[in-house]
Amino acid sequence: MGVQSTVVFADLFGSTGVFESLGNAKATELVTEITTWLGARFALNGGRVVKFLGDGVLVVFTQNRMAVPAVMDVQRAYEAEFLLPMSGIKMPLRIGVARGDVEMVGDDCYGDAVNIAARLSELTGPHQIWVNAEVVEGTQLVQESHLRPLGAIQVRGRSEPCNVYQLEWQEDIDSRYFTIQSPLADGLADPNSDALGSQVELAWLDYTKTFKAFDLPVYIGRVRQAEFVVNDPRVSRQHARLEWRNGSVVLVDVSSYGCWVRFAGGGSDVLLRREECVLHGRGEIALGTPFSDLSAPVITFSVR
Repeated sequence: MGVQSTVVFADLFGSTGVFESLGNAKATELVTEITTWLGARFALNGGRVVKFLGDGVLVVFTQNRMAVPAVMDVQRAYEAEFLLPMSGIKMPLRIGVARGDVEMVGDDCYGDAVNIAARLSELTGPHQIWVNAEVVEGTQLVQESHLRPLGAIQVRGRSEPCNVYQLEWQEDIDSRYFTIQSPLADGLADPNSDALGSQVELAWLDYTKTFKAFDLPVYIGRVRQAEFVVNDPRVSRQHARLEWRNGSVVLVDVSSYGCWVRFAGGGSDVLLRREECVLHGRGEIALGTPFSDLSAPVITFSVR
């Protein structure tokens, strides 16, 4: 039986581009400097550094109340230390946090919480912190912070979805940014504006279409009945669904062969097979075959 612990995966978003621009030697030196700093900062906050993972670090906290302020402190300190405009470093930090049973075996750790934290760090965007509901429950420190519920997200390897929150760590964050109401004129809302303040634009070849939050859910697929049609034999009749969930655009794969998602700025490609992820910023979606297939039907997306 494992011990209830809080697991943190923190990694650098966009490190691939840094290796391409600086070369292996200089990039390795820079990434090593940053990950060493991250490990020391987490240790200073009471975490146990389990291992370094190339451009990231895995940390375990036995006390949940220490983990939450730690990840917020690390994001703030990292921003101040490494992401100043004059530094030229373009590798923002992204962090996944999960609480659950953890089994320590030698110098490594295993368990559901480890898998969830790793998956959340893959799915979250740059500068963001995603936590599972167990991190939030019963922790006054989280409740005093601003939480943005992302809803139930399917995590690879688990039959049940996880309830996930985005932890807003900026000291001057304001909850009004989460749901932006359209300004009123003469007591009437602008009929062309989206009261939810968000929309997603999809483009394939010369075909572009924009969906506002109130248009969702919509389907991406091969048949004419789909709201966004991609006419390619590798695309399922109904391949993926876009949903509006708790202020976020969620991509849900419902296909036979899966989706691959790539976010602008770097990071690993995300493979979805009957799974889902939150879309943020800009990026690409390959349908039915990976990006390595140069003939893959690729949709570009922009969420704003």
